[in-house]
Amino acid sequence: MFKDKVTALLNKALEENKSLFLIDFTIDGGNKIRVILDGDEGVNLSDCMAVSRAIEHNLDREEEDFSLEVTSAGATTPLVLPRQYKKNIGRKLEVKTLEETFEGNLTATTEESITLEWKAREPKPIGKGKHTVQKKEEIVFSDIKEAKVVLKF
Repeated sequence: MFKDKVTALLNKALEENKSLFLIDFTIDGGNKIRVILDGDEGVNLSDCMAVSRAIEHNLDREEEDFSLEVTSAGATTPLVLPRQYKKNIGRKLEVKTLEETFEGNLTATTEESITLEWKAREPKPIGKGKHTVQKKEEIVFSDIKEAKVVLKF
């Protein structure tokens, strides 16, 4: 019953800001509520505060003792929803499938797949030495085991 009430409050808060979406939501045995958000334009502190208030201000601490944590998906958090890929077009991703690992720039995303592009050094077809070739791979979401943004410092 407590989880249903929290879920309803969370859904209402997300409906008020359509650019936000849920990555993870858990309530453990000690009534610790943990919400992880992402957004089409990112998530800022005021977004987390608004969702936190929407939940906390509508629960009675006299009825249920709980703790609440609302955070944004971190920079190193794996991408889990197709919606997250759209905002990362142009960024470098590391994508693991069951067979291979690809690292390249995300150039396109559709409802079913993503497209990565990168440059690779390969042996020349004739003669000695190597040359640089442009590679492109389309990966369907169902084949993706894990995908993360590659951070450069």
